[in-house]
Amino acid sequence: MIRLSMMAREGAGAPIDETVDLAAELGLDGIDIHLSGLDRDPERLKAVRWHCVRRGLTIGYAGSGSYAGPPEEKEQRLAQGRQDVDTAAQLGAQMVRVFARAKWPDSVEEQERLWAPMVASFQELSDYAAAQGVTLALQNHDESSFCMTARQALRILGDVDRPNFHFLMDTGQWKGAIGSHVRGEFDPDVDLYEDYLRPTAPHAIYVRAKIYKIDAGHEEWIDYPRVVRLLQEVGFNGSLGMVFEIGDRNSCGWEECVRLAARHLRQVLNEAQGG
Repeated sequence: MIRLSMMAREGAGAPIDETVDLAAELGLDGIDIHLSGLDRDPERLKAVRWHCVRRGLTIGYAGSGSYAGPPEEKEQRLAQGRQDVDTAAQLGAQMVRVFARAKWPDSVEEQERLWAPMVASFQELSDYAAAQGVTLALQNHDESSFCMTARQALRILGDVDRPNFHFLMDTGQWKGAIGSHVRGEFDPDVDLYEDYLRPTAPHAIYVRAKIYKIDAGHEEWIDYPRVVRLLQEVGFNGSLGMVFEIGDRNSCGWEECVRLAARHLRQVLNEAQGG
């Protein structure tokens, strides 16, 4: 049974508790927490965890940073990564989302020079996380990333080769795909579904469901009935976590977009799963 969640980010004047309450009101199954801006005081983390429990929401993933880049900055990245794993364990999150973001070099030699330290970083952080019962999940991203394509994502997964290192599929952030540009510009030769989603779907344990244009009551940039069919073909049994990049292209405000998206995706899931 595919579940439905949404991402929450704490900011000035916008405590994460409000998003938790909205998710519960909308009948969602879970919440995903971006760690940037979150108060890491242990008492605050326990309060967030218990609030989710009281509202009947699981915590899917905790969003961490990138582990690609200059080798001389590796230890700094890993130090932050270990803190993020510790925080995720305190929250009771199912996994930690990680990136491979760093400018993709023009030369093959430079690509390969940076590739091995990135893989080693993921392996080291995976081993640290495993000791705490935490899973890492690599997210694709089109901008300044070593994980812009399905081929790159699958290569990283194969090279890292750790039992607690998996894939977190973002439906929009692929090289040349429609969600890769804020104005919806894309490479017409790119087939989001066949080039990217189908090859990586068997490896996905979680899906970030990007919402871009929803004011008509359905997502216009991404065909979610088709996405769900692809996921069902490979027996996906995780969550769709809504992430909003609505900009100023919608005629309604953020909260109404959230309500429309929740209604749309719940309908898609119910129809696909015979609900």
